[in-house]
Amino acid sequence: MKRVVITGIGVVAPGAVGNAAFWSLLTSGRTATRNITLFDASDFRSRVAAEVDFDAAAHGFTLADTERLDRVAQFALTGAREALADSGVRDAQVDPVRTGVSLGSAIGCTTGLATQYAILSDCGNTTTLDHTKAAEYLYDYFVPSSLAAVVARDSGAQGPVGLISSGCTSGLDAIGHGADLIRDGSADVVVAGGAEAPISPISMACFDRIRLTSPRNDEPATASRPFDRTRDGFVLGEGAAVVVLEELGHARRRGARAYAELSGYAAHSSAYHMTGLRPGGQEMADTIRAALDEARMNPVDVDYVSAHGAGTRLNDRHETHAIKTGLGDHARRVPVSSIKSMIGHALGAAGALDVVASALAIQHDTVPPTANLREPDPTCDLDYTPLFAREQRTSTVLSIASGFGGFHSATVLTRPRLKEAA
Repeated sequence: MKRVVITGIGVVAPGAVGNAAFWSLLTSGRTATRNITLFDASDFRSRVAAEVDFDAAAHGFTLADTERLDRVAQFALTGAREALADSGVRDAQVDPVRTGVSLGSAIGCTTGLATQYAILSDCGNTTTLDHTKAAEYLYDYFVPSSLAAVVARDSGAQGPVGLISSGCTSGLDAIGHGADLIRDGSADVVVAGGAEAPISPISMACFDRIRLTSPRNDEPATASRPFDRTRDGFVLGEGAAVVVLEELGHARRRGARAYAELSGYAAHSSAYHMTGLRPGGQEMADTIRAALDEARMNPVDVDYVSAHGAGTRLNDRHETHAIKTGLGDHARRVPVSSIKSMIGHALGAAGALDVVASALAIQHDTVPPTANLREPDPTCDLDYTPLFAREQRTSTVLSIASGFGGFHSATVLTRPRLKEAA
């Protein structure tokens, strides 16, 4: 089977735009959660989010670009451009027909759609919409696949291009799909990842209605508390994480540097409930085992688990059970952490951000912490790496994602071995 490595990384995250800044934020344990500034959230139950301080002009976008491209598209393009530059693949004259794009997003261009609806409906005051007032690029907002298309145009990718929307596992699934495209011979290089910009009134209202977001408005910096006894919901985030996936032999021939090898990937569904989870975490445990099987690894090989760790009472307990079942006795010995404690939950981009953090953990032999974990929940009784990063040999990382609809995905990343035969 063809082997796949990550040769480039690009990140747009709350508190950190860029690969190096992202890793610095994670290892310092700093949090980027704060009171919402992107819109007036004074009437909402939860007024906390993890926002990206994004200067479009500084990243090469003109005023015309910002009017045409939704915020999520700007994030995706910025991440892809950094990843491609980081990989050096553009300088290698890669065949564009052998280059693909696999992007993940749960809700697409929600910000642009909401803005256009306000314009067309006079802020909701009329149900008779005046289509003549619609922006000519409204179609791009309406069709999520436009995100993958704009990245393909910008990167010159003429191979397989697509968008995966599987809720909060979208970004991880897109990377897994990108690796599969390379393994089955459809591409040599795939630009893959996830992007999301959900911090808008409509998204916040949806989560407010089902009371899943934290109402800790007076303590925004510590509102995201995965696995903590006092946790009371997740904090919505935004951003993008994009990687360049490359067939190992292809990377070796051009002398590329690799962050990690994508050794295993699996995705299962619980087929149970839109938001509920079966007790015991069996489906997620099965996903973990399937990813390890594809990687031809045993639970004892795992050095670190990058958890979904959303910070809801049900999910954190469910994930704890799943890790125990999936890894057996080794679950008690391996460090686990959730970067959502620092950057919030970016929905469809979250899994991709976790994969990037996992690759960087391998690169730097460091486990990022779970910030704000001061009062461990007795039912979440694994080593959740509280408060401080931990330096240790990190050759194999298991990254887990879970989402509404019963989606469970996992990937296994390992230390790359570029000098070996492909």
